[in-house]
Amino acid sequence: METAESLANQLLIAMPGMADPNFSSTVTLICEHNDEGALGIIINRPLTLNLGGLFEQLDLTDVDPIAAGHPVLLGGPVGPERGFVLHNPGASFESSLAVSDDIQLTLSRDVIDAMATGDGPDKSLVALGYAGWEAGQLEHEMLANSWLNAPATTDLVFDLPFPERWSAAAESIGIDLSRISPDAGHA
Repeated sequence: METAESLANQLLIAMPGMADPNFSSTVTLICEHNDEGALGIIINRPLTLNLGGLFEQLDLTDVDPIAAGHPVLLGGPVGPERGFVLHNPGASFESSLAVSDDIQLTLSRDVIDAMATGDGPDKSLVALGYAGWEAGQLEHEMLANSWLNAPATTDLVFDLPFPERWSAAAESIGIDLSRISPDAGHA
């Protein structure tokens, strides 16, 4: 159950002073946020691994060369051996969570199998690992000015080049990150 102040389908934009290297200059899509905690996927940290390498690790053959060239992202520091796929709705997969009407998160392998054959979602992003917060932890970090939040858009999640996502997410709510002090505080 989501809380009344749920940040699901919001982008968390790391403030310039973010000390944790796992999250410095990141944009994280919050996929689930409730009384038990939150789960998000960092959407702007490509790895050197592409889908072709992932398909190979999964022993998939006769893969679609276009899909194979897409990058894999570091979705967060928790469970880096686990795969997560953000994608647009359409096909039905075994274990999917609707983040919004336009974005789903799938945890089951069937989406990767479909992508390998070229039958995957039109728009997708594959990540290894996730960002997780215990109950109350994200709320505490928000109050400590560690993050900005902005509504998620499919353009920002799927289409914008990775290096542009951090500043573009902030600009979507009228913030120029180059004008923010790296020292957080309260007035």
